[in-house]
Amino acid sequence: MTDLHPVIARVTERIIKRSAPRRRLYLDLIERGRDAGTNRHSLSCGNLAHGFAASGDDKPVIRTGAAMNIGIVTAYNDMLSAHQPYGRYPEAIKIAAREVGATAQVAGGVPAMCDGVTQGQAGMDLSLFSRDTIALSTAIALSHAMFEGNLMLGICDKIVPGLLIGALRFGHLPTILIPAGPMPSGLANKEKVRIRQLYAEGKVGAAELLEAESASYHGAGTCTFYGTANSNQMMMEVMGLHMPGAAFVNPGTKLRGELTRAAVHRLAAIGWAKDGQPNEDYRPLGHCVDEKAIVNAIIGLMATGGSTNHAIHVPAIARAAGISVDWTDFAELSDVTPLLARVYPNGSGDVNAFHAAGGMAFVIRELLDAGLLHRDILTVARRDLTDYGKEPVLEDDALLWRDVPASRDDAMLRPAAMPFSPDGGMKLLVGNLGRCVMKVSAVDPDRWTIEAPAAIFDTQDDVLRAFKAGELERDVVVVVRFQGPRANGMPELHKLTPALGVLQDRGFRVALLTDGRMSGASGKVPAAIHLSPEALGGGPIGKLRNGDMLRVCARTGSLDALVDPLVWRERMEPPAPPPPYDTGRELFALFRHHSDLAEAGASPILTAMEGELPF
Repeated sequence: MTDLHPVIARVTERIIKRSAPRRRLYLDLIERGRDAGTNRHSLSCGNLAHGFAASGDDKPVIRTGAAMNIGIVTAYNDMLSAHQPYGRYPEAIKIAAREVGATAQVAGGVPAMCDGVTQGQAGMDLSLFSRDTIALSTAIALSHAMFEGNLMLGICDKIVPGLLIGALRFGHLPTILIPAGPMPSGLANKEKVRIRQLYAEGKVGAAELLEAESASYHGAGTCTFYGTANSNQMMMEVMGLHMPGAAFVNPGTKLRGELTRAAVHRLAAIGWAKDGQPNEDYRPLGHCVDEKAIVNAIIGLMATGGSTNHAIHVPAIARAAGISVDWTDFAELSDVTPLLARVYPNGSGDVNAFHAAGGMAFVIRELLDAGLLHRDILTVARRDLTDYGKEPVLEDDALLWRDVPASRDDAMLRPAAMPFSPDGGMKLLVGNLGRCVMKVSAVDPDRWTIEAPAAIFDTQDDVLRAFKAGELERDVVVVVRFQGPRANGMPELHKLTPALGVLQDRGFRVALLTDGRMSGASGKVPAAIHLSPEALGGGPIGKLRNGDMLRVCARTGSLDALVDPLVWRERMEPPAPPPPYDTGRELFALFRHHSDLAEAGASPILTAMEGELPF
């Protein structure tokens, strides 16, 4: 067995030491929740009667308290394609629970917004804070104290992080996340991009664009590009919170159903008690999500070219478990993690092609064998992370796991000894403008350094107006400020991707610099994002003026305004643009006003929680 890479060992140890006081307090908290907190046995007769009043045939079992009652927290809605399959999951879960003597109830629903619907629209201002709303909704669902285990039904961008943050407050309960899988492949990704760029140039109309988009996003299941939703599923595998290999099996298949059934059976086996006695195989969520699991999540992101959004979500998930990670940790882990996968937008194939090539089983096995993942984490499976290096199959209708000896497509998936790149492609940039991240796994190395004049904008719509007017036909760093969590909720700026791609294709040297987010599917245009501190409140990005020379360099990790220091010192920050009032964003004013830095997770609720608890 290969020893753990020394850099990974060093970073992990640094995180453990940095987190030690908070982590100990968190573990004490969940131990009290298990032993003396609110649980089903502490409920009064009236409480308990309310809890099982509508449970039909399950009522006698729930009433005795002798078997696990599973709480289902669901993000089902039928507008969001990835979550539409969840509509029928609760009944299937209840049947599977009865097979092992357990019961299940839907504990609650959480919101599940679709960034694909709100992308580039005013509703995107609510997107990031939907994560914290989901965490709060999850806590409300589990506060009824009726449950000894949790099943989380969620897939997409903010939903999985939100479910985890909420569930970790009840970290004494074993928890398994259940995906529903990606939709079958539709229109080829290159063709979709071509039509989008033609539309941005005015060469095709809305009818042609809608036809292409409808052929891309065409059925039930997760979108098939490798953005935040599918990066979530990858992370749940490398953290050991799925049944092994569950991430990318299509909806509606028998294998998908058997993996869900297996998750229910497994959850019933890992509670804190079994047959009235303490369970030696007790696997609470708060112990599964430890420092090593968080490091595995970061390494998985780097090895697969995953979403930049997790530079915000992983720190937030970690904080909920009493663990502190920062972008320096991300950068050092990226430097030693080889890129094993090229999934669109970092390659031509989608997640279905990735899964067919060997998928997560191959990636995890390769990383384990190379000493690049922590094998000895507490997973929800039977052993450790070794179980996740095999893929699920059905043989004679029985669910089995088998080895993936080699990649089935070297253009999609490569071994650690022959990677696409020696590093993971997520860079930390630091300079007189602050700290930010850049994903370069899909960026041509010739464009890792851009030095060009700034064009300053306060909204992405202003950028598109300038593009259509021909004002950006030059080498340029497009600066979009007042996009941070306190300013407007930190929306994704994916709407800019086609226009910036057109400028780059015309031969100009182009980069984006913003205190907002880019899509988790960030692609070929260099984008320095999540800049902290943000413009609102005095971040240096607010001092920039049109024509200032900027240097954005992923090679040296530098981000600087090349402005005379005396001039820079005298500059004043401009006022923030007036906010719109047409989406309900004003309901989230409390969230905006109390959000912290992107590097810490941009979470108002965790900041507030740490004011009440000694974290």
